[in-house]
Amino acid sequence: MEMDFHFYSACCFLIIFSKVSTAIDTLSPSELLTDGMTLVSRTGSFELGFFTPGSSENRYLGIWYKNIPMQTVVWVANRRNPINGSTGMLKIESSGKILIQVQNTTVVWSTNSTARVQNPILQLLDSGNLVVKDGKDSNPENYIWQSFDYPSDTLLPEMKIGIDLRTGFHRRLTAWKNWDDPSPSDLTYGIELKGNPEVVLRKGLEKYFRGGLWNGNGFSAAPNYRSNPIFDYDFIWNESEVYYIFFLKNKSVMSRVVLNQTQSERQRYTWSPETQTWKLFSVQPDGNCGKYGLCGPNGNCADEFPACQCLTGFRPKLFERWNSSDWSDGCIHSKPLNCQSGDGFIRIGKVKTPDSTNSWINKTINLKECRAKCLRNCSCMAFTNLFVTKGGSGCVMWFDDLLDIKHQSDAQDLYIRVSASEADEVEDNNLNDGEDKDENEDIDVAVFEFGTIAQATDSFSFMNKLGQGGFGPVYKGTLANGQEIAVKRLSKSSGQGPNEFKNEVKLIAKLQHRNLVRLLGCCIHGDERMLVYEYMPNRSLDKFIFGMEVMEKRQAFGSC
Repeated sequence: MEMDFHFYSACCFLIIFSKVSTAIDTLSPSELLTDGMTLVSRTGSFELGFFTPGSSENRYLGIWYKNIPMQTVVWVANRRNPINGSTGMLKIESSGKILIQVQNTTVVWSTNSTARVQNPILQLLDSGNLVVKDGKDSNPENYIWQSFDYPSDTLLPEMKIGIDLRTGFHRRLTAWKNWDDPSPSDLTYGIELKGNPEVVLRKGLEKYFRGGLWNGNGFSAAPNYRSNPIFDYDFIWNESEVYYIFFLKNKSVMSRVVLNQTQSERQRYTWSPETQTWKLFSVQPDGNCGKYGLCGPNGNCADEFPACQCLTGFRPKLFERWNSSDWSDGCIHSKPLNCQSGDGFIRIGKVKTPDSTNSWINKTINLKECRAKCLRNCSCMAFTNLFVTKGGSGCVMWFDDLLDIKHQSDAQDLYIRVSASEADEVEDNNLNDGEDKDENEDIDVAVFEFGTIAQATDSFSFMNKLGQGGFGPVYKGTLANGQEIAVKRLSKSSGQGPNEFKNEVKLIAKLQHRNLVRLLGCCIHGDERMLVYEYMPNRSLDKFIFGMEVMEKRQAFGSC
């Protein structure tokens, strides 16, 4: 009898231990999840339960990463209604509705789904998505409700940020108030549909950052991250919905996007197994130029000092304020427009496209047709092509003042309206003055920002100087991607204007030859004129063509 008792006790212990140690990812209507219990996704990626943030004494139901040492919460249910004490419990009703109750009476949070199912279960997926579905439905993605539709401050892989165009339902991020309080703050991040769709970061009612136009491969305000080994992304816009989404290229890597209320930033992090910490990958806005509308109407921002310049063909509206670094009034046309007599367009190379609030889009017409359409509308102030990287057509036009433009080397060109005489003077390489130019005609070289060249050459350090000729000094530099360059900084006393310089660059670009050092690009900044070449580490080319002996003889006789 004593042996039977011990055997029975051992069996009970094993059963209890088995229940405690086995990860459970589902909850049925006959079960409760009380404070201290958790659901764990099938492969152990995420965990759901009650937690206390920071130094707070309140309890919240949330989801966090399971397999890392620091608790990183990615979703909170009862953000607005915290629980005081450990009496909270989670349950799912037979209708499929989820409830968080205190002491089995007071409801502090619930879902608002009106759908009904026969056999509802609540399940935590390995994506971090908490879903309600029919337990007997063979389709695993037929969700009655999902937490991915109601994000907190974090965007996870395969989670959408956007709008259902059929119902008007919005999915957007909202930052925590602070580390101790996950209730919603005034910092939000989502897609807006005033004009063309854009991703916008807002502080209260004010725009704080926007992503710029989606051109088929990326947003014009963000660097192209396609080549990174961690994630890929897409922007979907069709009759049913418009949304942004990102995917992991390597499922073993962890990456998330989070809103930081303290720093007013959208931050992307990746997990570093080596340091066991979250590594900051990127932030938005990045630098002063990332902040919305810094340079006012028709201003162009660059990450240098001074940050703001008027667009080509424009001048400061109020010179005194502009010269004192108050750029809020922006710029106006240098010469008045005359729509009836005929205006023109000039190309502004590589910029974040203007605020899309007052914009119009047509996905079928090409750039030349876009120009003609814009020219006929006296309110149209700028245009560009839409699908610049996928070989397709598409036209975007902007009306009235152009806001929040930023110079960015990997962005796209913008064509802005100026007076016909201004267009004649600038003569930028674009579709201009009614000339029947090929819309694909362009210089096959890059236009570098002055700051990029200065950084590459260590501010034109003497240590990087390769030599000097009659046209000016030449410096060795290294771009951010590791490419070595040679920068010819042309003499300011040459008297060469921007038009003459651009014509020379066009000529050099067309004369590229396998025995000539390749021209990579140019830079115009104020009265600076620079040519950027491939760096040739093995001395001059003529020594290889004529031989060292011939060269030494030519030098001895002073030959040219």
